[in-house]
Amino acid sequence: MERRSSWRALQQVIKLWDNIPQPDRQRQALAPTPETATRHALVEAGVLRVMRPLVRLLIRHGVAYPAFASALKRVFLDAAKAELDARGMARTDSALSLLSGVHRRDVRTLDRAPPAAKAQPLRPRVAAPVSLVGEIAARWISDAEFQDGRRRPRALDRGEFDTLVAAVSSDVRPRAILDELQRLGAAAVRDDGRIALASDGFAPRQGFAEMSELFAANVGDHAAAAVANLQDDANHLEQAMYADELSAESAAQLQRAAVKAWQQAVRPLIAQAVQRREADASLHQAHRHRVRFGVYFYSSEEGGR
Repeated sequence: MERRSSWRALQQVIKLWDNIPQPDRQRQALAPTPETATRHALVEAGVLRVMRPLVRLLIRHGVAYPAFASALKRVFLDAAKAELDARGMARTDSALSLLSGVHRRDVRTLDRAPPAAKAQPLRPRVAAPVSLVGEIAARWISDAEFQDGRRRPRALDRGEFDTLVAAVSSDVRPRAILDELQRLGAAAVRDDGRIALASDGFAPRQGFAEMSELFAANVGDHAAAAVANLQDDANHLEQAMYADELSAESAAQLQRAAVKAWQQAVRPLIAQAVQRREADASLHQAHRHRVRFGVYFYSSEEGGR
């Protein structure tokens, strides 16, 4: 009986070992090499630096460390699944636990939770999806039919606005789109009854749920591009300029210049994206690619975050 139990234990160890990510076969050292140890430290330090403004956001809105650490288990588990899939390895509880650091008990609990428990947090219901409202604003900016002589989005009467909405979607009434644009501070009805876009883009300054959604989408894709570049998985466009020892007035002037540069860059790109989407739709094939192009400008006193 003792020999049989020992044999079962050995089999379990072998099975567990087969699911542990192994180093290059040409380098069989079990301990981390100086190179991997250095990369580990660099990645950890970089991620912690990125987390600082995010942690301040969490603290300001009442999300303390214990609650966030608990929520991160799901994120680590999902990332471990993706990593195992990429390596062609089985998704066993042991492999997921070893790779993510999440306890096996929590792996089982999270992985076998009913669909309702895995659902994303509920967001307030709005009259129109943020993505649809943003797409309508993009059409407004890029389509010559809705531009003025300077190729800027012009104020539209109600009939023109209804035409704009219908060109993008017939699923939501134009009045609902207008209400949503006004609620988000992205458009306004002038005294003459015409509807004007608040700026050359869709960046709501009202509606915390919508701002949070755009924050997650923009920062998430920016981080995904940077991570892919760091790991040599891709070569995404990711550039920035930096200047210091500036006065507050100079920083403000540079921000105005950056906004102008963005407006000049984004208009032709939006127009091309609309054209490409319509051309792809005419092929009547399934298309699964998406793109996001954006810029950011940040300034603070040196040493501040």
